[in-house]
Amino acid sequence: MTRVAAVDCGTNSIRLLVADADPSTGELVDLDRRMTIVRLGQGVDRTGRLAPEALRRTFAACREYAAIIKEHGAERLRFVATSASRDAENRDEFVRGVLDILGVEPEVITGDQEAEFSFTGATKELAGSDHLPKPYLVVDIGGGSTEFVVGDDHVRAARSVDIGCVRMTERYLVRDGVVSDPPSEERIAAMRADIEAALDLAEQSVPLREARTLVGLAGSVTTVSAIAQQLPVYDSEAIHHSRVSYDRVREITEWLLRSTHAERAAVPSMHPGRVDVIGAGALVLLSIMERIGAREVVVSEHDILDGIAHSCAAEAR
Repeated sequence: MTRVAAVDCGTNSIRLLVADADPSTGELVDLDRRMTIVRLGQGVDRTGRLAPEALRRTFAACREYAAIIKEHGAERLRFVATSASRDAENRDEFVRGVLDILGVEPEVITGDQEAEFSFTGATKELAGSDHLPKPYLVVDIGGGSTEFVVGDDHVRAARSVDIGCVRMTERYLVRDGVVSDPPSEERIAAMRADIEAALDLAEQSVPLREARTLVGLAGSVTTVSAIAQQLPVYDSEAIHHSRVSYDRVREITEWLLRSTHAERAAVPSMHPGRVDVIGAGALVLLSIMERIGAREVVVSEHDILDGIAHSCAAEAR
């Protein structure tokens, strides 16, 4: 077994997985898995730069993760940075900070690479499941972008489009620096139109409607599952491989978009960092399900982070 550490730094959150990996099979045994909301992408869509306070939050999380990685004695570390750091003019400042703290340079990957990691992480456990027909459509709804991947055992087509929950919230649901509470029907309609245009773009290169199983990843989807199950606390085991029907996703999305900040914050399974962006994320999921006619979404807690860890194990072969 090889002890590996994987860090996924997205637009809204930074996550760590330390695991023992079998290089011959790629099997992962989790030792530590955690997530911190840092909002690295705060204001990037508007300014094109990473905000100083967002960098400070991210570097603080990196220092915490460095201590955990050292404590577990990981032999390999891979740090992957996604949408926000791809888009920012000052991403060199981010790269230098991570290198100083963790000793590795963050890999600012492309959307296609992001999609490949997400697909591997989400589907490796599903390969032997007879009741989940292929091909899969894996949808990773992040903060700045959403990745679409269609594949069977391997990726057939992938596309990343800029409709993440943070980007959509900042673009349509924020007025004078404050999130609308709740947003007007006009703003929701404008956001929906933008999402539909992005789905048109994704369909140019990814055969979304050929999929027979929809697999949803990341915090927006897992939070919708937690709400659907009325969990008293966020429970990864209950959420992993749960299924949420289209009707339930629609009900939850409509409630989230007409609720107040206080009402969303009162949901016991809601992470405080998702309260203001969950409505946009849920709308992205609902729009995808409507586009492809999905009757349900299979929710996975294993995603790009697991794909990064699998890549570390493969390098150890």
